[in-house]
Amino acid sequence: MNTQIKVLFLCTGNACRSQMAEALLRHVGGQRFCAYSAGSHPAGFVHPLAIKAMRKLGLSIEQARSKSWHEFAGQPMDIIITLCDNAAAETCPVGMEAPVRAHWPHQDPVMLTASEEDRVTMADRVAAMIGDKIRRLVELDTEHLSSEEMTEHLVRIGKS
Repeated sequence: MNTQIKVLFLCTGNACRSQMAEALLRHVGGQRFCAYSAGSHPAGFVHPLAIKAMRKLGLSIEQARSKSWHEFAGQPMDIIITLCDNAAAETCPVGMEAPVRAHWPHQDPVMLTASEEDRVTMADRVAAMIGDKIRRLVELDTEHLSSEEMTEHLVRIGKS
């Protein structure tokens, strides 16, 4: 892998899970990783649930914006990770490729039909689960892993 590993997190709306993943990798990954997020059908805003969950972890995403995955077409990425089943099932735009791809499915707190308190709890839980996976990604010896080995590790992380 390159010295700075470019990771793109994808969700359909790029409003909650992928925004949290981007912020968490930027925080935990240091100079080794460059994190991005996007959506196939961006919501146009970062959801307050994501902002609250990140704030509780000491991270600010108030200035983040919801982006289309078309913004990243033609930009080489090292890793693409989908965080929702919808985005995983969609075909990425032409020119959006990466040697390593994985799916880390997480329930969307925004879509939870429950009280606001339960939705906040779910957002906190999803942030913690994504954070755990990202810490495991950062711990990998990426310098000595082939793309195939890296894919295997990330798929395994996604299933945990």
